[in-house]
Amino acid sequence: MSEGAQVTSQGSGTIYRSIKTDNNARLGQIYTQHGIINTPAFIPVGTNATVKTMTPEELGVIGAEIILSNSYHLYLRPGHKVIKEIGGLHKFMNWSGPILTDSGGFQVFSLSPLRKITGDGVTFRSHLDGSEHFITPEIVMEIQGALGSDIAMAFDECTPYPASREYTLKSLELTTRWARRCIEAMKLRKWEDKNLSTSQLPNVPTSKPFKQALFGIVQGGTYSDLRKQSADELTAMDFDGFALGGLSVGEPKELMYEMIKFTTPLLPADKPRYLMGIGDLLDVLEAVSAGIDMFDCVMPTRNARNGTLFTSRGRISIKREEFKTDSSPLDPECQCHTCKNYSKAYLRHLFMSREILSMRLNTMHNLHFYLEFFRKMRDSINTGEFDN
Repeated sequence: MSEGAQVTSQGSGTIYRSIKTDNNARLGQIYTQHGIINTPAFIPVGTNATVKTMTPEELGVIGAEIILSNSYHLYLRPGHKVIKEIGGLHKFMNWSGPILTDSGGFQVFSLSPLRKITGDGVTFRSHLDGSEHFITPEIVMEIQGALGSDIAMAFDECTPYPASREYTLKSLELTTRWARRCIEAMKLRKWEDKNLSTSQLPNVPTSKPFKQALFGIVQGGTYSDLRKQSADELTAMDFDGFALGGLSVGEPKELMYEMIKFTTPLLPADKPRYLMGIGDLLDVLEAVSAGIDMFDCVMPTRNARNGTLFTSRGRISIKREEFKTDSSPLDPECQCHTCKNYSKAYLRHLFMSREILSMRLNTMHNLHFYLEFFRKMRDSINTGEFDN
């Protein structure tokens, strides 16, 4: 176990502060234009500039420090230029904390039934109206710049599973070329100084204003040598942080864990490490123990809308008959608004009646449960008891 409170890395858009480690598990902070992210961190997913059923104010009350929005969806509707004209994504959705925007690469490859990939970019048809679009790494950077997120992601191709070694290598090489182009596009952007500089944040010894951070995405499928090649190539570039992509796409759990444990140590210890799209809490524990700092997933919100709720005693399906006359709270150990005010019987009634309030109360609970789980993980790293 080691301690420290020094700034370990300052990129153009973020500062990563290492506080303490417990074996490979890391306690730290990421400083951004719109505030501090305590890590390990869970990022609620707000694809269309909203975390479904929750107001931004409610997210702040339950302890969310950062949210994720998706460039692909916001590019198609209402349009990144519309959001820029209104004053950026923070003003558009009235969220004052940090925002991470996904590049939209995963959605282009998963939602568009007709697409054509070239070295220049991707031609695809909108899943909304069938209209044809062509995007490049430069356009993706333009979109995320217009949105004004604190952390932008490089444009990548998410390799499916299973995929041949030959295909995975070609996909990796394309992702690497696009990563270089994303960095160059960011360098060419005419930055506007922000109102908040790092000197206004506690214990940050710099007066330079923050700019939008850019994270690279390591690919390589389930091939260890290709994961290493991708990590080596990307860490040689000037990224502010790094993500592991292309996991939890159908591969066996043990293979996913193997890739996480193999790849994470290849990433710089002085920059944030982000595992994309993974939120099963057992998977989270494995990844944190390998040194991952950031996670996003729709699991708590999607499950909430479908009546599956997370509790200290395990998952429950609120529609079960046994809860029809159960006057006890959902989780007696939980201090969220839902558990302090409503019974299982009422929550079941709302769900069976398909009331909108069901989705709201369930989502409020599940997100609170996740954020509290991450807080407890941070506390356990701080006290050197994470492995327990």
